[in-house]
Amino acid sequence: MKDAHQSRASDFLALSVFLAVAAHRSFRGAAIELDVTPSAISHSIKVLEQRLAVRLFNRTTRSVSLTDAGERLAVKLRPAMSSISEAMREVDEFRATPSGTVRINASEGAIRWVIWPVLMRFLHDHPLVHLDIVSDGKLSDIVAGGFDAGIRLAEAVPQDMVAIRLTGDVRFAAVAAPSYFKARGRPAVPQDLHAHDCIRFRFDSGAMYRWEFERHGTAESINVSGRITLTDQPLMVDAAIDGAGIAFVPEHLVEAPLRDGRLERVLTEWCPAYPGLRLYYPSHRHVSSGLRALISAIRLDEANPIESMAL
Repeated sequence: MKDAHQSRASDFLALSVFLAVAAHRSFRGAAIELDVTPSAISHSIKVLEQRLAVRLFNRTTRSVSLTDAGERLAVKLRPAMSSISEAMREVDEFRATPSGTVRINASEGAIRWVIWPVLMRFLHDHPLVHLDIVSDGKLSDIVAGGFDAGIRLAEAVPQDMVAIRLTGDVRFAAVAAPSYFKARGRPAVPQDLHAHDCIRFRFDSGAMYRWEFERHGTAESINVSGRITLTDQPLMVDAAIDGAGIAFVPEHLVEAPLRDGRLERVLTEWCPAYPGLRLYYPSHRHVSSGLRALISAIRLDEANPIESMAL
């Protein structure tokens, strides 16, 4: 009986490893998710393939892909493993103290804005909770990635998700150093930006962000040009302060340099407010005690009113 129990536990672990590799298409990615070594992942998959007597992955030095047999196994396993995970999360509710791992997928800006300010206090108050936070600008599928929740601007949240408001509306600000405006002049309308050096933003997907403006119902989407392209908004602010050009960033990032005069704002009347950050998760997913505790911590820290929603 003991051997049979150990065998079933080993099978469950091996199948969990298999699904992680299938999701990431990478032994290394699965190892990072499961917090083990890539060699342990490789060994587990090798043992599973030997036991099933079928090859599950095609492996080269550069890529990992599912075989037909592996694809069929993954399709059958995902709903079953998801049900098991949900059952474990529901049992977790009977614990008096929040515990377990909470996996969050969010943009770097969202992490800095809503998670980082509460991080140390949260870890102190909930010593049994482990936070696994992935900074991702690709708008990844949180279900396929095995995440408990994601944090994004409201407009980027898939419609089939439960969404909880974390912040008030967000406005963008077009800013540059006083020295830049003195040398190059100030744009009066968005189209004037074509004559300026703009500090551009590139998404993790590789796509360039088009600056979006609106006034009196008229929308403008500008594909700006400039000699600097960055993937980090705080670095864009630093570049603007140094006189490199005009940056277009969320206004909460430039409150201090606007206040002390290091930056000046233009096109203010063209910058509308957009719905702010939302924490979201699949409607069918049970909310773990750890995730509930994190949501509560963010709510307590946030000065803006947050919509109440049944969890």
